[in-house]
Amino acid sequence: MNTSKTLKYILYAVTLSGTLFSGYLSGVKFFNQECAFGSTCPLFFGTPACYVGFALFLTLFILSTILVFKNSSAKKLVIVSIVGFIYSGYYVLDEVRQSLAGTFEWSFLGLSTCAYGFVFFTIAMVLSHTINKNDKRV
Repeated sequence: MNTSKTLKYILYAVTLSGTLFSGYLSGVKFFNQECAFGSTCPLFFGTPACYVGFALFLTLFILSTILVFKNSSAKKLVIVSIVGFIYSGYYVLDEVRQSLAGTFEWSFLGLSTCAYGFVFFTIAMVLSHTINKNDKRV
């Protein structure tokens, strides 16, 4: 298997993992009205941030599925992953600021759920950019 195809499958696995993780967080919040893992529940215009994260990861997963099975362009993946990177990064920066001020409690996972989302979005952004850069189509 060539490197480009391997990267596409890794991206597929990362976006699937992000979708499952954010889907779990969203499901717990929706059905139990509390955040998973005892983490904070930041809001985005009154909507739990995990819902928006789930929508972004689901979009990435659908686009990566099309990329892997239909051999499409990765340009849309780059754009959506950058949006997710900025979105989750905003919340992580706020959590770091709160942590430095001594007002933020980290979850038992070691990092906040937003930080894990940020890691998934960062990996997706780097992979999709690399795939897009190596894509020989015009």
